[in-house]
Amino acid sequence: MTRPSPPTRQKACFVTGSIMRHVLVMAGTGAIGLMAVFAVDMLNMVYIAHLGENALTAAIGFAGAVIGLQIAVSIGLTIGISAATGRAIGAGQHEEARQIASSALAVMLGLSCLLGFGTMAAAHPILHLFGARGAALEHASTYLQIVSPFLPLICLGMGSSSLMRVVGDAKGSMHITLLGALVAAILDPILIFGLHEGLTGAAISTALSRFVVATVGLRGALRHDMVTWPTPSRILPDAKHVASVAMPAILTNLATPVGGVYVTQSMARFGLEAVGGQASIERTVPVLFSLVFALTGSVGPIMAQNMGAGFYGRVRETLTAALKLVLLSIGATWLILAALQNYVVAVFNAQGDAAMLIHLFCSLTIGSYLFVGMLFVANAAFNNLGHPLYSTAFNWGRATLGTIPFVGIGLHYGPAGVQLGQAAGVLVFGTLAVITAFRVTRNLSGPALAHSTAPLTASDIPTTSAEAAMAELDELTPSPALCDQDGSLQNHVKTDSRPT
Repeated sequence: MTRPSPPTRQKACFVTGSIMRHVLVMAGTGAIGLMAVFAVDMLNMVYIAHLGENALTAAIGFAGAVIGLQIAVSIGLTIGISAATGRAIGAGQHEEARQIASSALAVMLGLSCLLGFGTMAAAHPILHLFGARGAALEHASTYLQIVSPFLPLICLGMGSSSLMRVVGDAKGSMHITLLGALVAAILDPILIFGLHEGLTGAAISTALSRFVVATVGLRGALRHDMVTWPTPSRILPDAKHVASVAMPAILTNLATPVGGVYVTQSMARFGLEAVGGQASIERTVPVLFSLVFALTGSVGPIMAQNMGAGFYGRVRETLTAALKLVLLSIGATWLILAALQNYVVAVFNAQGDAAMLIHLFCSLTIGSYLFVGMLFVANAAFNNLGHPLYSTAFNWGRATLGTIPFVGIGLHYGPAGVQLGQAAGVLVFGTLAVITAFRVTRNLSGPALAHSTAPLTASDIPTTSAEAAMAELDELTPSPALCDQDGSLQNHVKTDSRPT
Protein backbone atom coordinates (compact mmCIF):
# COMPACT_ATOMS: atom_id res chain seq x y z
CA MET A 1 0.00 0.00 0.00
CA THR A 2 1.56 3.28 -1.07
CA ARG A 3 1.42 6.58 0.70
CA PRO A 4 -0.96 9.16 -0.78
CA SER A 5 0.70 12.09 -2.47
CA PRO A 6 0.97 15.07 -0.15
CA PRO A 7 -0.94 18.24 -0.95
CA THR A 8 0.97 20.49 -3.32
CA ARG A 9 -0.15 23.70 -1.68
CA GLN A 10 -1.00 24.26 1.97
CA LYS A 11 -1.46 27.26 4.15
CA ALA A 12 0.77 27.90 7.17
CA CYS A 13 -1.92 28.35 9.80
CA PHE A 14 0.22 29.83 12.58
CA VAL A 15 1.33 33.00 10.78
CA THR A 16 -2.04 34.66 11.42
CA GLY A 17 -4.42 34.81 14.36
CA SER A 18 -3.88 34.88 18.11
CA ILE A 19 -0.53 33.46 19.17
CA MET A 20 -1.82 32.63 22.66
CA ARG A 21 -4.73 30.71 21.14
CA HIS A 22 -2.37 28.71 18.93
CA VAL A 23 -0.16 27.90 21.93
CA LEU A 24 -3.14 26.85 24.09
CA VAL A 25 -4.65 24.62 21.40
CA MET A 26 -1.37 22.93 20.44
CA ALA A 27 -0.15 22.38 24.01
CA GLY A 28 -3.60 21.44 25.31
CA THR A 29 -4.22 18.71 22.75
CA GLY A 30 -0.68 17.39 23.18
CA ALA A 31 -1.06 17.29 26.96
CA ILE A 32 -4.01 14.90 26.74
CA GLY A 33 -1.91 12.07 25.34
CA LEU A 34 0.99 12.77 27.68
CA MET A 35 -1.24 12.88 30.75
CA ALA A 36 -2.92 9.58 29.89
CA VAL A 37 0.39 7.75 29.55
CA PHE A 38 2.10 9.32 32.55
CA ALA A 39 -0.98 8.63 34.69
CA VAL A 40 -0.46 4.90 34.10
CA ASP A 41 3.14 5.22 35.33
CA MET A 42 1.95 7.06 38.43
CA LEU A 43 -0.78 4.49 39.16
CA ASN A 44 1.78 1.71 38.87
CA MET A 45 3.82 3.47 41.57
CA VAL A 46 0.71 3.87 43.73
CA TYR A 47 -0.08 0.16 43.44
CA ILE A 48 3.43 -0.83 44.50
CA ALA A 49 3.42 1.66 47.37
CA HIS A 50 0.23 0.12 48.79
CA LEU A 51 1.92 -3.27 49.07
CA GLY A 52 3.46 -1.75 52.19
CA GLU A 53 7.12 -2.63 51.54
CA ASN A 54 9.63 0.20 51.35
CA ALA A 55 12.03 -2.06 49.48
CA LEU A 56 9.55 -2.48 46.60
CA THR A 57 8.93 1.25 46.29
CA ALA A 58 12.65 1.97 46.33
CA ALA A 59 13.24 -0.81 43.78
CA ILE A 60 10.97 1.01 41.31
CA GLY A 61 13.12 4.11 41.77
CA PHE A 62 16.39 2.27 41.16
CA ALA A 63 15.05 0.28 38.19
CA GLY A 64 13.52 3.44 36.74
CA ALA A 65 16.94 5.13 36.72
CA VAL A 66 18.38 2.30 34.60
CA ILE A 67 15.36 2.13 32.29
CA GLY A 68 15.63 5.90 31.79
CA LEU A 69 19.09 5.41 30.28
CA GLN A 70 17.80 2.63 27.99
CA ILE A 71 14.89 4.75 26.80
CA ALA A 72 17.12 7.78 26.20
CA VAL A 73 19.14 5.70 23.71
CA SER A 74 15.92 4.44 22.11
CA ILE A 75 14.58 7.99 21.74
CA GLY A 76 17.77 9.11 20.02
CA LEU A 77 17.66 6.22 17.54
CA THR A 78 13.99 6.89 16.84
CA ILE A 79 14.66 10.57 16.19
CA GLY A 80 17.38 9.60 13.71
CA ILE A 81 14.99 7.31 11.82
CA SER A 82 12.27 9.95 11.80
CA ALA A 83 14.55 12.71 10.52
CA ALA A 84 16.24 10.65 7.80
CA THR A 85 13.05 9.11 6.43
CA GLY A 86 11.08 12.34 6.78
CA ARG A 87 13.52 14.22 4.54
CA ALA A 88 13.40 11.45 1.93
CA ILE A 89 9.59 11.50 1.97
CA GLY A 90 9.65 15.29 1.68
CA ALA A 91 11.82 14.94 -1.43
CA GLY A 92 9.30 12.54 -2.96
CA GLN A 93 11.63 9.52 -2.57
CA HIS A 94 9.33 6.97 -0.95
CA GLU A 95 11.39 3.90 -1.89
CA GLU A 96 14.54 5.54 -0.55
CA ALA A 97 12.76 6.31 2.73
CA ARG A 98 11.54 2.70 2.88
CA GLN A 99 15.05 1.32 2.44
CA ILE A 100 16.53 3.70 5.01
CA ALA A 101 13.80 2.81 7.51
CA SER A 102 14.32 -0.92 7.04
CA SER A 103 18.10 -0.70 7.45
CA ALA A 104 17.78 1.57 10.47
CA LEU A 105 15.22 -0.68 12.18
CA ALA A 106 17.50 -3.69 11.67
CA VAL A 107 20.41 -1.86 13.31
CA MET A 108 18.12 -0.54 16.05
CA LEU A 109 16.97 -4.07 16.87
CA GLY A 110 20.56 -5.31 16.98
CA LEU A 111 21.72 -2.52 19.30
CA SER A 112 18.68 -2.84 21.56
CA CYS A 113 19.27 -6.59 21.87
CA LEU A 114 22.81 -5.91 23.04
CA LEU A 115 21.65 -3.21 25.45
CA GLY A 116 18.64 -5.16 26.74
CA PHE A 117 20.34 -8.51 27.28
CA GLY A 118 23.49 -6.80 28.55
CA THR A 119 21.42 -4.98 31.18
CA MET A 120 19.71 -8.25 32.13
CA ALA A 121 23.07 -9.97 32.65
CA ALA A 122 24.63 -7.06 34.56
CA ALA A 123 21.53 -5.85 36.42
CA HIS A 124 22.91 -6.61 39.88
CA PRO A 125 26.25 -4.74 39.59
CA ILE A 126 24.63 -1.84 37.71
CA LEU A 127 22.01 -1.33 40.42
CA HIS A 128 24.65 -1.70 43.12
CA LEU A 129 26.57 1.12 41.42
CA PHE A 130 23.40 3.22 41.51
CA GLY A 131 23.18 2.76 45.28
CA ALA A 132 20.72 -0.14 45.62
CA ARG A 133 21.33 -2.46 48.57
CA GLY A 134 19.67 -5.40 50.30
CA ALA A 135 16.07 -6.27 49.45
CA ALA A 136 15.70 -3.22 47.16
CA LEU A 137 18.67 -4.43 45.13
CA GLU A 138 17.18 -7.91 44.75
CA HIS A 139 13.71 -6.64 43.77
CA ALA A 140 15.08 -4.10 41.31
CA SER A 141 17.37 -6.73 39.76
CA THR A 142 14.43 -9.10 39.26
CA TYR A 143 12.39 -6.31 37.67
CA LEU A 144 15.16 -5.38 35.23
CA GLN A 145 15.91 -9.02 34.38
CA ILE A 146 12.28 -9.49 33.34
CA VAL A 147 11.81 -6.19 31.49
CA SER A 148 15.18 -5.59 29.78
CA PRO A 149 15.06 -8.51 27.29
CA PHE A 150 11.92 -6.92 25.85
CA LEU A 151 13.72 -3.64 25.03
CA PRO A 152 13.95 -4.60 21.31
CA LEU A 153 10.16 -4.88 21.19
CA ILE A 154 9.54 -1.36 22.47
CA CYS A 155 12.29 -0.04 20.19
CA LEU A 156 10.52 -1.67 17.24
CA GLY A 157 7.26 -0.10 18.37
CA MET A 158 8.85 3.34 18.78
CA GLY A 159 10.57 3.13 15.40
CA SER A 160 7.41 1.97 13.63
CA SER A 161 5.39 4.68 15.34
CA SER A 162 7.84 7.32 14.11
CA LEU A 163 7.46 6.04 10.53
CA MET A 164 3.70 6.48 10.81
CA ARG A 165 4.19 10.09 11.90
CA VAL A 166 6.56 10.67 8.98
CA VAL A 167 3.83 9.81 6.47
CA GLY A 168 1.23 11.90 8.29
CA ASP A 169 -0.55 9.27 10.41
CA ALA A 170 -0.02 11.05 13.72
CA LYS A 171 -3.39 9.84 14.99
CA GLY A 172 -2.49 6.21 14.32
CA SER A 173 0.85 6.74 16.02
CA MET A 174 -0.79 8.13 19.14
CA HIS A 175 -3.20 5.19 19.19
CA ILE A 176 -0.21 2.83 19.49
CA THR A 177 1.04 4.79 22.48
CA LEU A 178 -2.33 4.84 24.19
CA LEU A 179 -2.93 1.16 23.48
CA GLY A 180 0.33 0.24 25.21
CA ALA A 181 -0.65 2.37 28.20
CA LEU A 182 -4.15 0.86 28.27
CA VAL A 183 -2.79 -2.70 28.32
CA ALA A 184 -0.50 -1.81 31.23
CA ALA A 185 -3.33 -0.04 33.07
CA ILE A 186 -5.54 -3.14 32.83
CA LEU A 187 -2.87 -5.73 33.62
CA ASP A 188 -1.12 -3.90 36.49
CA PRO A 189 -3.83 -4.26 39.17
CA ILE A 190 -4.68 -7.79 37.99
CA LEU A 191 -1.10 -9.04 38.24
CA ILE A 192 0.02 -6.96 41.24
CA PHE A 193 -3.05 -7.48 43.45
CA GLY A 194 -5.28 -10.10 41.83
CA LEU A 195 -2.56 -12.69 41.25
CA HIS A 196 -0.38 -11.40 44.13
CA GLU A 197 2.71 -11.07 41.93
CA GLY A 198 3.74 -7.69 43.33
CA LEU A 199 6.66 -6.03 41.56
CA THR A 200 7.13 -9.11 39.37
CA GLY A 201 3.55 -8.60 38.16
CA ALA A 202 4.37 -5.01 37.22
CA ALA A 203 7.36 -6.24 35.22
CA ILE A 204 5.27 -8.88 33.43
CA SER A 205 2.65 -6.23 32.61
CA THR A 206 5.35 -4.01 31.11
CA ALA A 207 6.70 -6.87 29.00
CA LEU A 208 3.25 -7.77 27.65
CA SER A 209 2.43 -4.14 26.83
CA ARG A 210 5.70 -3.88 24.90
CA PHE A 211 4.74 -6.92 22.86
CA VAL A 212 1.40 -5.28 21.97
CA VAL A 213 3.07 -1.97 21.05
CA ALA A 214 5.61 -3.72 18.79
CA THR A 215 2.95 -5.79 17.03
CA VAL A 216 0.54 -2.92 16.41
CA GLY A 217 3.34 -0.52 15.48
CA LEU A 218 4.87 -2.87 12.91
CA ARG A 219 1.46 -3.51 11.37
CA GLY A 220 0.96 0.24 11.04
CA ALA A 221 4.34 0.75 9.36
CA LEU A 222 3.62 -2.13 6.96
CA ARG A 223 0.20 -0.69 6.19
CA HIS A 224 1.90 2.52 5.04
CA ASP A 225 4.47 0.50 3.04
CA MET A 226 7.35 1.96 5.05
CA VAL A 227 9.11 -1.31 5.97
CA THR A 228 10.60 -4.13 3.89
CA TRP A 229 13.39 -6.69 4.32
CA PRO A 230 16.63 -4.69 4.60
CA THR A 231 19.14 -4.86 1.75
CA PRO A 232 22.44 -6.11 3.26
CA SER A 233 24.61 -3.81 1.13
CA ARG A 234 22.64 -0.76 2.31
CA ILE A 235 22.62 -1.45 6.04
CA LEU A 236 25.99 0.15 6.84
CA PRO A 237 25.66 3.33 4.70
CA ASP A 238 22.05 3.84 5.80
CA ALA A 239 23.06 3.33 9.42
CA LYS A 240 25.77 6.02 9.08
CA HIS A 241 23.21 8.38 7.55
CA VAL A 242 20.77 7.88 10.43
CA ALA A 243 23.57 8.03 13.02
CA SER A 244 24.45 11.59 11.95
CA VAL A 245 21.19 12.66 13.60
CA ALA A 246 20.74 9.85 16.12
CA MET A 247 24.08 10.23 17.93
CA PRO A 248 23.62 13.93 18.87
CA ALA A 249 20.02 13.13 19.85
CA ILE A 250 21.17 10.26 22.08
CA LEU A 251 23.73 12.51 23.76
CA THR A 252 21.09 15.19 24.36
CA ASN A 253 18.53 12.75 25.74
CA LEU A 254 21.02 11.04 28.05
CA ALA A 255 21.42 14.29 30.00
CA THR A 256 18.24 13.98 32.08
CA PRO A 257 18.62 10.31 33.13
CA VAL A 258 22.31 10.82 33.90
CA GLY A 259 21.40 13.65 36.25
CA GLY A 260 18.63 11.46 37.66
CA VAL A 261 21.12 8.68 38.41
CA TYR A 262 23.19 11.04 40.56
CA VAL A 263 20.09 12.17 42.47
CA THR A 264 19.04 8.54 43.03
CA GLN A 265 22.52 7.65 44.29
CA SER A 266 22.41 10.62 46.66
CA MET A 267 18.97 9.71 48.02
CA ALA A 268 20.09 6.10 48.51
CA ARG A 269 22.49 7.26 51.24
CA PHE A 270 19.49 8.06 53.42
CA GLY A 271 17.65 4.76 53.08
CA LEU A 272 14.74 3.18 51.24
CA GLU A 273 12.13 5.71 52.36
CA ALA A 274 14.07 8.58 50.77
CA VAL A 275 14.44 6.70 47.46
CA GLY A 276 10.77 5.74 47.52
CA GLY A 277 9.68 9.31 48.20
CA GLN A 278 11.81 10.63 45.35
CA ALA A 279 10.44 7.95 42.99
CA SER A 280 6.86 8.88 43.94
CA ILE A 281 7.53 12.54 43.13
CA GLU A 282 9.14 11.65 39.81
CA ARG A 283 6.04 9.68 38.79
CA THR A 284 3.69 12.48 39.88
CA VAL A 285 5.42 15.44 38.22
CA PRO A 286 4.74 14.48 34.57
CA VAL A 287 1.03 14.02 35.31
CA LEU A 288 0.77 17.37 37.07
CA PHE A 289 2.70 19.24 34.39
CA SER A 290 1.66 17.47 31.19
CA LEU A 291 0.65 20.83 29.72
CA VAL A 292 4.11 22.25 30.43
CA PHE A 293 5.89 19.17 29.08
CA ALA A 294 3.79 19.31 25.90
CA LEU A 295 4.99 22.84 25.17
CA THR A 296 8.38 21.85 23.75
CA GLY A 297 6.90 19.94 20.83
CA SER A 298 3.84 22.18 20.53
CA VAL A 299 5.30 25.69 20.24
CA GLY A 300 8.05 24.57 17.87
CA PRO A 301 5.82 24.50 14.76
CA ILE A 302 4.41 27.92 15.66
CA MET A 303 7.89 29.41 15.97
CA ALA A 304 9.14 27.66 12.82
CA GLN A 305 6.27 28.81 10.60
CA ASN A 306 6.60 32.44 11.70
CA MET A 307 10.37 32.19 11.35
CA GLY A 308 9.92 30.95 7.79
CA ALA A 309 7.48 33.75 7.03
CA GLY A 310 9.87 36.35 8.43
CA PHE A 311 7.43 37.36 11.20
CA TYR A 312 10.06 37.67 13.91
CA GLY A 313 7.80 39.67 16.21
CA ARG A 314 5.38 36.72 16.29
CA VAL A 315 8.28 34.39 17.10
CA ARG A 316 9.09 36.49 20.17
CA GLU A 317 5.39 36.66 21.02
CA THR A 318 5.22 32.86 20.93
CA LEU A 319 8.09 32.62 23.39
CA THR A 320 6.37 35.08 25.75
CA ALA A 321 2.97 33.36 25.45
CA ALA A 322 4.49 29.96 26.25
CA LEU A 323 6.20 31.36 29.35
CA LYS A 324 2.93 32.90 30.53
CA LEU A 325 1.26 29.51 30.15
CA VAL A 326 4.06 27.89 32.17
CA LEU A 327 3.61 30.46 34.95
CA LEU A 328 -0.18 30.03 35.10
CA SER A 329 -0.09 26.24 34.97
CA ILE A 330 2.58 25.78 37.63
CA GLY A 331 1.18 28.52 39.85
CA ALA A 332 -2.27 26.92 39.88
CA THR A 333 -0.86 23.43 40.47
CA TRP A 334 1.31 24.72 43.32
CA LEU A 335 -1.69 26.22 45.12
CA ILE A 336 -3.74 23.04 44.73
CA LEU A 337 -0.98 20.68 45.89
CA ALA A 338 -0.07 22.88 48.84
CA ALA A 339 -3.68 22.60 50.03
CA LEU A 340 -4.00 18.87 49.34
CA GLN A 341 -0.52 17.63 50.29
CA ASN A 342 -1.80 15.37 53.08
CA TYR A 343 -3.97 13.54 50.57
CA VAL A 344 -1.01 13.12 48.20
CA VAL A 345 1.01 11.53 51.00
CA ALA A 346 -1.91 9.19 51.76
CA VAL A 347 -2.30 8.16 48.12
CA PHE A 348 1.32 6.99 48.03
CA ASN A 349 1.07 5.44 51.50
CA ALA A 350 4.26 7.34 52.33
CA GLN A 351 5.91 7.23 55.74
CA GLY A 352 8.96 8.85 57.35
CA ASP A 353 11.38 10.47 54.93
CA ALA A 354 9.14 9.60 51.98
CA ALA A 355 6.28 11.60 53.47
CA MET A 356 8.64 14.45 54.39
CA LEU A 357 9.94 14.68 50.80
CA ILE A 358 6.42 14.73 49.36
CA HIS A 359 5.39 17.48 51.81
CA LEU A 360 8.51 19.49 50.88
CA PHE A 361 7.74 19.10 47.19
CA CYS A 362 4.08 20.10 47.52
CA SER A 363 4.80 23.14 49.66
CA LEU A 364 8.08 24.49 48.26
CA THR A 365 10.21 22.75 45.63
CA ILE A 366 7.32 22.37 43.19
CA GLY A 367 8.05 26.01 42.43
CA SER A 368 11.33 24.99 40.79
CA TYR A 369 9.32 23.51 37.92
CA LEU A 370 8.63 27.06 36.79
CA PHE A 371 12.31 27.11 35.77
CA VAL A 372 12.08 23.60 34.30
CA GLY A 373 9.26 24.98 32.14
CA MET A 374 11.46 27.90 31.13
CA LEU A 375 14.13 25.42 30.04
CA PHE A 376 11.58 23.46 27.97
CA VAL A 377 10.35 26.56 26.18
CA ALA A 378 13.90 27.78 25.58
CA ASN A 379 14.82 24.38 24.10
CA ALA A 380 11.89 24.66 21.69
CA ALA A 381 13.19 28.05 20.56
CA PHE A 382 16.76 26.79 20.14
CA ASN A 383 15.71 23.68 18.19
CA ASN A 384 13.45 25.54 15.79
CA LEU A 385 15.43 28.74 15.30
CA GLY A 386 18.69 27.18 14.19
CA HIS A 387 20.54 26.72 17.51
CA PRO A 388 20.07 23.05 18.50
CA LEU A 389 23.49 22.92 20.19
CA TYR A 390 22.25 25.44 22.75
CA SER A 391 19.61 22.90 23.76
CA THR A 392 22.24 20.19 24.17
CA ALA A 393 24.48 22.52 26.17
CA PHE A 394 21.76 23.62 28.58
CA ASN A 395 20.43 20.06 29.05
CA TRP A 396 23.88 18.76 29.94
CA GLY A 397 24.65 21.86 31.96
CA ARG A 398 21.58 21.25 34.07
CA ALA A 399 22.41 17.51 34.44
CA THR A 400 26.00 18.17 35.54
CA LEU A 401 26.84 21.67 36.80
CA GLY A 402 23.20 22.22 37.73
CA THR A 403 22.92 18.95 39.66
CA ILE A 404 26.19 17.57 41.05
CA PRO A 405 27.52 20.58 43.04
CA PHE A 406 24.08 21.68 44.28
CA VAL A 407 23.00 18.17 45.33
CA GLY A 408 26.49 17.60 46.77
CA ILE A 409 26.02 20.56 49.09
CA GLY A 410 22.48 19.41 49.92
CA LEU A 411 23.78 15.98 50.99
CA HIS A 412 25.03 17.56 54.22
CA TYR A 413 21.42 18.39 55.16
CA GLY A 414 19.74 15.04 54.59
CA PRO A 415 17.24 13.96 51.89
CA ALA A 416 15.51 17.34 52.07
CA GLY A 417 18.83 18.97 51.21
CA VAL A 418 19.18 16.73 48.13
CA GLN A 419 15.75 17.80 46.87
CA LEU A 420 16.45 21.47 47.59
CA GLY A 421 19.83 21.23 45.85
CA GLN A 422 18.24 19.75 42.75
CA ALA A 423 15.68 22.58 42.74
CA ALA A 424 18.36 25.26 43.14
CA GLY A 425 20.35 23.93 40.17
CA VAL A 426 17.45 24.05 37.75
CA LEU A 427 16.65 27.60 38.90
CA VAL A 428 20.06 28.72 37.63
CA PHE A 429 19.98 26.91 34.29
CA GLY A 430 16.30 27.61 33.57
CA THR A 431 16.94 31.33 34.03
CA LEU A 432 20.07 31.32 31.87
CA ALA A 433 18.31 29.32 29.14
CA VAL A 434 15.33 31.64 28.86
CA ILE A 435 17.55 34.75 28.84
CA THR A 436 19.53 33.18 26.00
CA ALA A 437 16.31 32.32 24.16
CA PHE A 438 15.17 35.95 24.27
CA ARG A 439 18.57 37.01 22.93
CA VAL A 440 18.19 34.54 20.06
CA THR A 441 14.74 35.88 19.14
CA ARG A 442 15.93 39.49 19.35
CA ASN A 443 18.73 38.75 16.90
CA LEU A 444 16.53 37.15 14.24
CA SER A 445 17.00 38.72 10.83
CA GLY A 446 17.21 37.86 7.15
CA PRO A 447 15.35 35.23 5.14
CA ALA A 448 14.64 31.86 6.77
CA LEU A 449 13.05 28.62 5.69
CA ALA A 450 10.38 26.94 7.76
CA HIS A 451 11.68 23.56 6.67
CA SER A 452 14.59 23.33 9.08
CA THR A 453 17.50 21.01 8.47
CA ALA A 454 18.34 20.82 12.15
CA PRO A 455 17.92 17.40 13.74
CA LEU A 456 14.78 16.69 15.69
CA THR A 457 15.23 16.85 19.43
CA ALA A 458 12.99 15.33 22.03
CA SER A 459 11.80 17.49 24.85
CA ASP A 460 13.37 17.18 28.29
CA ILE A 461 10.58 15.12 29.83
CA PRO A 462 11.62 12.92 32.79
CA THR A 463 10.56 9.78 30.94
CA THR A 464 9.95 6.77 33.20
CA SER A 465 8.61 4.25 30.70
CA ALA A 466 8.79 3.44 27.02
CA GLU A 467 5.13 4.37 26.54
CA ALA A 468 5.87 7.75 28.09
CA ALA A 469 8.78 8.20 25.71
CA MET A 470 6.50 7.42 22.76
CA ALA A 471 4.00 9.99 23.99
CA GLU A 472 6.82 12.50 24.12
CA LEU A 473 7.89 11.63 20.58
CA ASP A 474 4.31 12.00 19.38
CA GLU A 475 4.76 15.71 20.10
CA LEU A 476 7.55 15.87 17.50
CA THR A 477 7.00 16.09 13.77
CA PRO A 478 9.60 16.04 11.00
CA SER A 479 8.43 19.44 9.81
CA PRO A 480 6.18 22.20 11.14
CA ALA A 481 2.49 21.33 11.35
CA LEU A 482 0.60 22.71 8.39
CA CYS A 483 -2.96 23.71 7.66
CA ASP A 484 -5.14 23.22 4.65
CA GLN A 485 -6.97 26.18 3.23
CA ASP A 486 -9.90 25.31 5.48
CA GLY A 487 -7.64 25.51 8.53
CA SER A 488 -7.55 21.80 9.33
CA LEU A 489 -4.20 20.54 10.54
CA GLN A 490 -2.19 18.32 8.23
CA ASN A 491 0.85 16.27 9.16
CA HIS A 492 2.16 15.56 5.67
CA VAL A 493 5.68 16.62 4.88
CA LYS A 494 5.42 19.10 2.07
CA THR A 495 8.00 19.84 -0.57
CA ASP A 496 7.41 23.58 -0.74
CA SER A 497 8.17 24.73 2.75
CA ARG A 498 7.48 28.42 2.28
CA PRO A 499 4.14 29.49 3.77
CA THR A 500 1.61 30.89 1.34
